Amino acid sequence: MERNLMVAGFGGQGVMTLGKFLADATCNSTDKNVTFFPSYGAEQRGGTANCYVVIADEEIGAPLGDAMDDLIVMNDPSLAKFLYKLVPGGTLFINSSIVKSEITRTDVKVVKVPVTEMALEMGNAKVLNIIMLGAYVGYTQVVPEDVVWTTIEHKLCKKPKLLPLNKRAFEAGLKIGKGAR
Repeated sequence: MERNLMVAGFGGQGVMTLGKFLADATCNSTDKNVTFFPSYGAEQRGGTANCYVVIADEEIGAPLGDAMDDLIVMNDPSLAKFLYKLVPGGTLFINSSIVKSEITRTDVKVVKVPVTEMALEMGNAKVLNIIMLGAYVGYTQVVPEDVVWTTIEHKLCKKPKLLPLNKRAFEAGLKIGKGAR
């Protein structure tokens, strides 16, 4: 088994954090191999950001490629720029609160998650990436959900007041991901 994921969006949407949490959960709590490769635009907050996460049973030769099994896009420019990388039969996860472009490909599964809207309803836009991570894990089951949550808890342990909101966000995403299967 090898699963290639690209996460893309604007800086400040938690793209890198989503990828790091998934990679750390896989590395620290499973026997799978994982790579994480970040790519930043010239700007910081508001600029482009994307990362690759590869999870495999065997050794991973290279973390980059033009053949992604899964693509998470958090904005329209990322959809336009990276949709071609998604293999036929792959899964496209979109932030349907922001991504308004028509999905012209009919050979991929589309999972719409209104993460920006959901995060704002929860009272903090910063959890939109945790919602999307939950949706991805709930849909793909590439890593056990409890393993991912344990990683999030560990990473946020110095800010315990953030845990209840992040738990709600992760669980809301899981519910959407599982429902889309």
